[in-house]
Amino acid sequence: MSTTTVPFLDLPAQHAPLKSQLLDVASRALDKAAFIGGPEVSGFEAEFAAYCGAEHCVGVGSGTDALALALRAMGVGPGDTVVTVPNTFIATTEAISLAGASFAFVDVDPGTCLLDPGKLEDYCKRSPAPKAVIPVHLYGQCADMAAIGQLAEKYGFDVLEDAAQAHGASQHGRKAGTLGRAAAFSFYPGKNLGACGEGGAVTTSDPAVADAVRRLRDHGQAKKYHHSLEGTNARLDAMQAGFLRVKLPSLEGWNQRRRAVAEAFDRAFGAIPGVRPVTMAQGNVSSRHLYVLHVPDREGLQAHLSRLGIGTGLHYPVPLHLQECYAGRGCKPGDFPAAEASAASLISLPMFPEMTDAQMHAVIDAVRGFYGTRP
Repeated sequence: MSTTTVPFLDLPAQHAPLKSQLLDVASRALDKAAFIGGPEVSGFEAEFAAYCGAEHCVGVGSGTDALALALRAMGVGPGDTVVTVPNTFIATTEAISLAGASFAFVDVDPGTCLLDPGKLEDYCKRSPAPKAVIPVHLYGQCADMAAIGQLAEKYGFDVLEDAAQAHGASQHGRKAGTLGRAAAFSFYPGKNLGACGEGGAVTTSDPAVADAVRRLRDHGQAKKYHHSLEGTNARLDAMQAGFLRVKLPSLEGWNQRRRAVAEAFDRAFGAIPGVRPVTMAQGNVSSRHLYVLHVPDREGLQAHLSRLGIGTGLHYPVPLHLQECYAGRGCKPGDFPAAEASAASLISLPMFPEMTDAQMHAVIDAVRGFYGTRP
């Protein structure tokens, strides 16, 4: 039995080779009292926009800010409905509420766990067209943006990518962040590109959206004390922008290692009866933010892995339509069966670019051992 322990995520291992550069960022900020705005923020915005292939990037305080401000910049507000999926983190729906709109759900494809365009069209046929749709690029894989884009043209809604887990993912050669009218990224520390604190960004090739987000993040002002609209305080911290600039050049290499580990996991687990890796759609290159398996006896497997020192996670075990805070919406079990089935059977295994081959094989052996299979 292997004695190799495997954390769910190992940020200290990621930061160790970058520590001197990260400390330099902090030292410069302290020496110059450069904490708000300035060249670190503008520099990161230019570099991340170029990385994504977008015309504009606007740094904000968090991924939730990115979603909420992008919606407002796209004209979403009170009286509007935004459609998304129920198998996502609550920030997606929080942002809709923060923009003053209401939200509705459509179910997901049971293989990819991503928004099902057929279900979205069913919604549009039976209900007034939404003002916007937020497809969530879950686990690092892009939703079917071509099909969603065709529906957007047909029914007249905007598309905002929730790309919080998709830094560097692509679809048919185009990176996440360029597949809708705008996209929202999170730089929470555990993301593929993570800050050393909170951070987020909106990418877009629409100059009007970019301009509105810039004003909204800074109290609605383009010029100090001149407020063209009521905004909020959602600026990206200059030190966090500096940290992100240090990390950005490593993102492609980190994602390549994630994909290599995920491919090894797919080969190892795909033949275990009852175990199903998430389906990768044709044309997608996933960032592999999370490695998710749908498994029988999830609780037993999680306990088994814990005993062996292997970390796991659950993303997300309770769909949003069944959360207590949304009980008044009248949703019930069975309303979105694919999302509910996924939530009941998924488990997230360790996935980080610093994972050693020994750690990777320890995870493979432990999962195989639990289900009584061997190579």
